[in-house]
Amino acid sequence: MASTESEVNQQTLTEEELAHRVAILKRFRELLLEQRNRFQEYLVVLDKQRDVIEKGDTDALLSHVELEEKIVSDIFAIQKVIDPLEDLYRASYPERETEVPKLKAALEELKNEAVQRSQRNRDLLSKRMDQLRSEIKTLRNNPFAARRSVYDNSGAASFVDIKG
Repeated sequence: MASTESEVNQQTLTEEELAHRVAILKRFRELLLEQRNRFQEYLVVLDKQRDVIEKGDTDALLSHVELEEKIVSDIFAIQKVIDPLEDLYRASYPERETEVPKLKAALEELKNEAVQRSQRNRDLLSKRMDQLRSEIKTLRNNPFAARRSVYDNSGAASFVDIKG
């Protein structure tokens, strides 16, 4: 009878361990899917940001940069949770589960695409800034810009001495 109790305890422990493994796997998949969705959202923002840079709309660009910062912050926050969970996953599934590596590969592709698009936007923004600097320099070198208008009263006296 003692061996039967031992077998039951062994079986319960195995079921608990299995449940723990399944919970880790589910949570890990959920986080990877959430991370993938964040990267897809980030790619959409980067595409819209490119359009805004090309149009030169500074207010919209500021909004996109703020949204981009929030998404990137979310991506890093999720990654902080994924890293330790991935270690648990590797310990629980040494034989490797098939779906997670596919998710990780897709996530890596999205990450690379985001880096490329972000770099493209930075280059585009840099070109736009150079154009604006050139325009400002041209305006400063305009000989008519230094002249005063005949209607400009900034050189006129603003106080009159009435005491004499």
